Amino acid sequence: MARILLAEDDAAVRDFVRRALEMDDHDVVPVHDGGEALERALSPVDKFDLLLSDIRMPVIDGIALALQVGRDRPELPILLMTGYAEHRDQAYGLYTLIKGIIQKPFTLDQIREQVRIALDEDASAA
Repeated sequence: MARILLAEDDAAVRDFVRRALEMDDHDVVPVHDGGEALERALSPVDKFDLLLSDIRMPVIDGIALALQVGRDRPELPILLMTGYAEHRDQAYGLYTLIKGIIQKPFTLDQIREQVRIALDEDASAA
């Protein structure tokens, strides 16, 4: 189905999300920080259908990541995750760049549904 770049510093969450999305036959490329996510997202070699990123991460946080990717790869849809209300509030200004914000903790069904919606919205806009 889709090739998804997953940026999440918590190994347990990263593995949970990866396995959830692989249930829908997505090709998930997991990375552990925002710096690596930015490098992969902007690489001319890597092509992704969605960037799914935590907001609170080392090196580059998800908000800075979304701003840079949105500027340099505006065709790449972005979906953010957070467990912190203050981060969610900070990300509201990004709604022109992102498909949405998923509040942690989320269930397997919730993450799969939000990714499906983000990918469907992007496909219908094309």
